Amino acid sequence: MIFMGNNAGAEIWVWGDLRNKRLFGFCLNVLAKARQLAGSMSGTAAVVLMGASNDVQRNRTRELRASLSVSSASEECIAHGADDVYIFDNENLVNPRADTYASVLANAVLRCGPKLVLFPVTDFGRDLAARSARISNAGLISQCMDLRVEGERVVAKCHSHNGDNMADITFSDGYKTGFATLQPNAFQAVDIKGEPGDVKWIRVDHVDRPERINLLKRSAEPDKRQQLEEADVVVVGGAGLHSHDNFSLVRDLAAVLGGEVGATRPPVFQHWVGEERLIGQTGKTVRPNLLISVGTSGAAQYTAGIMEAKTIIAINQDKKSPIFQVANLGIVGDAKTFLPLLISRIKQEALRKMADVKQGDITPDSGNGFGASVRKMRGYQNYSQEDLAKATGETQEFIEKVENDEITPPVGFLLRLAGALKVDTGTFFRKEDKTMVRNLRSQAFVKRTRNYSYRTLGPVTENDHIHAFMVTIEPKQAHKPVAYTHAGEEFIFVMEGDLRLTLGNKTHHLKSGESIHFNSVVPHKLKSISNEPTRCLAVLYTP
Repeated sequence: MIFMGNNAGAEIWVWGDLRNKRLFGFCLNVLAKARQLAGSMSGTAAVVLMGASNDVQRNRTRELRASLSVSSASEECIAHGADDVYIFDNENLVNPRADTYASVLANAVLRCGPKLVLFPVTDFGRDLAARSARISNAGLISQCMDLRVEGERVVAKCHSHNGDNMADITFSDGYKTGFATLQPNAFQAVDIKGEPGDVKWIRVDHVDRPERINLLKRSAEPDKRQQLEEADVVVVGGAGLHSHDNFSLVRDLAAVLGGEVGATRPPVFQHWVGEERLIGQTGKTVRPNLLISVGTSGAAQYTAGIMEAKTIIAINQDKKSPIFQVANLGIVGDAKTFLPLLISRIKQEALRKMADVKQGDITPDSGNGFGASVRKMRGYQNYSQEDLAKATGETQEFIEKVENDEITPPVGFLLRLAGALKVDTGTFFRKEDKTMVRNLRSQAFVKRTRNYSYRTLGPVTENDHIHAFMVTIEPKQAHKPVAYTHAGEEFIFVMEGDLRLTLGNKTHHLKSGESIHFNSVVPHKLKSISNEPTRCLAVLYTP
């Protein structure tokens, strides 16, 4: 290996992790700190990459070439302020392996003697830093929150005494290369405009491959997978959850919030979750907009990894738990009881928002009408049209017509629909939103030959159990009644015309001024038997 590095001793190297683009982004954060340190020492900042030249990569699979594009990575490093980019070139460096990479990196360090070699705190970064420091017989400072230059020495700021205090740590030999791992979220990557850096390809003639380890399989990580360190929402579970089944509530809450799952050390030890989800001094540092900490005591070792979160919500049975001292909002209660209620409420709110279609949004071809909302809510519950038909007692053809806005569903169906989709019945009758159903009715008269219509009476809001409607049924020759059922009770008062109410196997004739009260679970259907429209006041009670 022929290598011409900066032998002045003021060069700082940053390990560039090329396994995927997101992890590489953390290296750019560390590069920003390396530039700052190099400026204090009148030195330079360089990024070290490993891979294979294009000639070698052409013999690899297409996916492999894409994941290990060292050329594009080097350009990104230069754009973020690297004075130099060193690319170690060997076909045996295509597959990322800590053992082989450590051998190459340590050899380069011994030859060139940089002042520092910095690694982001990732699973691979920590492994590589420890191996290469050992081979180089050099010191390693782990989990650094910050670095600064004092005279000829580099001083690291780290948590100590189980995370209760901060300590300044330096290397015993200030003239020897030092290794350090940094929490990447402590720094922000920056674009640099100015003198472009240099990219240097360094051919590695021989790479030691330890015989004790054999690579059996390698698969690419899905591109769309969100990294824990990058998540806007993180839900962390601790020992207070007591079991793997209870920890699943953390996963459920993270799923409905579109966030990621984190954990303290005990759940990792119990194998409720993988070690890559560990948050804290010995794990990952996160800085989400929202962090929900469930069943965690709030030990300093853990809170060291969450202090950058904008909003922290803590849930714990013990009101004296230290976690409440760092939380913006504390909830004292049993997570096994509280979390299912919270998850259900979040689902209901999400579904309600999808159902809240403004009056001006409802146009025949907008795709934002009542039918489209039903389709979205059905998808959210992972229901097929057939599943929703069974849950509401209708046919699949009926559900399809509702979703296509081809028919206007009756009130009874909306109540059963709310039950099937697990939303409040008032979701479909919000007065403050001019109610999409009312607007749909005005459009549906033409579609249905003006045979059956209704409108809501009075303010109807969520969590109401009583709903009142004015029902108009056109003359007998125009309407074919359909039987409906829904939970609760129903009261009907005939205001005009003659009404035939079929209740189960019994038929009731009601004239103007007459009324009836019945269990709405019993199948029922309405028909006007007069030559004029029949108008009824219908009051529905739902549990």
